[in-house]
Amino acid sequence: MAGFDELGLDPSIVSVVADLGYETPTPIQESAIPALLTGRDVVGLAQTGTGKTAAFALPILQKIDPSSRQTQALVLAPTRELALQVCEAFTSYAASTPQLQVLPVYGGQSYQFQISGLKRGAHVVVGTPGRIIDHLERGTLDIAHLDVMVLDEADEMLNMGFAEDVERILADTPEYKQVALFSATMPAAIRRLAKKYLHDPIDIATPQATQSTASVRQRWIAVSHHHKLDALTRVLEVETGDAMIVFVRTKQATEELAERLRSRGYQAAALNGDLAQQQRERTVNALKSGALDIIVATDVAARGLDVERISHVVNYDIPHDTEAYVHRIGRTGRAGRQGDAILFVTPRERRMLSAIEKVSGRPIEEMSIPTAEEVNARRVDKFAEEITSNMGSPQFHAFRKLVEQYASENGVEMVDIAAALAVKSHDGDEFFISGDVPSPARREPGERRERREPRDPRPRDGRTVYRIAVGKRHKVTPAMVVGALANEGGLRRSDFGKITIGADHTLVELPPDLPEAVFQALADTRISGRRIDLRRDRGRPQSRPQRKPKPKRS
Repeated sequence: MAGFDELGLDPSIVSVVADLGYETPTPIQESAIPALLTGRDVVGLAQTGTGKTAAFALPILQKIDPSSRQTQALVLAPTRELALQVCEAFTSYAASTPQLQVLPVYGGQSYQFQISGLKRGAHVVVGTPGRIIDHLERGTLDIAHLDVMVLDEADEMLNMGFAEDVERILADTPEYKQVALFSATMPAAIRRLAKKYLHDPIDIATPQATQSTASVRQRWIAVSHHHKLDALTRVLEVETGDAMIVFVRTKQATEELAERLRSRGYQAAALNGDLAQQQRERTVNALKSGALDIIVATDVAARGLDVERISHVVNYDIPHDTEAYVHRIGRTGRAGRQGDAILFVTPRERRMLSAIEKVSGRPIEEMSIPTAEEVNARRVDKFAEEITSNMGSPQFHAFRKLVEQYASENGVEMVDIAAALAVKSHDGDEFFISGDVPSPARREPGERRERREPRDPRPRDGRTVYRIAVGKRHKVTPAMVVGALANEGGLRRSDFGKITIGADHTLVELPPDLPEAVFQALADTRISGRRIDLRRDRGRPQSRPQRKPKPKRS
């Protein structure tokens, strides 16, 4: 495999890459960087975690003219989280070019801040499609002199309903520009887009892109919802590894689970979309340094997270779709390292397990919740390891003299003193546990389900129902709704409740106190080319009271 110095990159960029700890390029980088440097358009099949950001960012940095204030490169990303991560990557790679300006542009952030940045001059703009179109319509973003355009995670953008927005932006760019399209999958819609807007592109498909889970050992555990925490703590006790990322579905769940783990003595922290960028950086740096061992995260918050110490990924809550599963387990087993992924599956989630196995291309190994006997045996081993390790401490001989003195003065056996000190070190907690976590009951074939209580149609968690003016006839999906409202309105994934898609409208459960700024930000937002017209749902119109039948004449 070639080194970065053999790909055609300037020595200054190669030096920065080396300082960041990159030793050899990944296959996607080895193929894409030379092609982009020579001006070729590129279609890359690339999963998260294959190094695709550097594959397009490094060639772009080499082509930028810092002396010009014009926008020379535009990167489209499906979410604001990914846009911010790409910006961070550009900034770190541009350490040798401090005058280079990179600007993130996404919904939910002040227009004034973005307009000021564009006026000052942004060499590279990274943004979500909706907000990019807003700036084009306002005349605050000029892409007439664009040299390079990148579509990052193109399949995700199309799944979220940005197809028309992407085409609209591409149509506004100069005809003679370089285009790089990266996608985890290559459905027909992506191929059509590439054929229409790319000129004689080179196709790049790497082993990491098509087999991103090959270096990850995948296992699943049958567990009921109420016993997940006990199952997780037992997994933590018996698994040997370094750091762990635990995936849950909601922001609130990250905080709750992290707190419960801390109460059980683990170094854990939450990572979610509500964290300020500075706090996120502190959390990730703590994980890298070893000050933290466990991060509890949502899918969105963990996008782009690359920490070598992560040896395990636990899917505490099963993902809603198979693509999310692939993205999750891509946090471990990187750059040829072996990783472990464990999936918690409740009885109602067996179908999703089967779907995940199809995506993985191989069966996922079933494992049992560690028994009390296994946990106790592991505790004994760790106890012995701690004794051996502490014998090498500089303070060992000083304490040994104190113990000898105590034994001589009190006529106590040395082994009894050692046992007493061990009790002290465990704060009086029980060393051995008893009892096993019960396995979830599996419904036998032909067994009737218990009758469920009728479902309460009212919104839960104090949310309010809102209506948008697109529905099934406009080919809308829940992902499109979440993508549009989250990226353009600045909403968080945790703000969303139930989404019900009707024939010509969609009902969405959202917080009741949405600020006016959200409605203003979404005023011109479109899904499938149609304005959404977000407003509170007033419910069905009341039916007219039926007239009482006239009494029959006798």
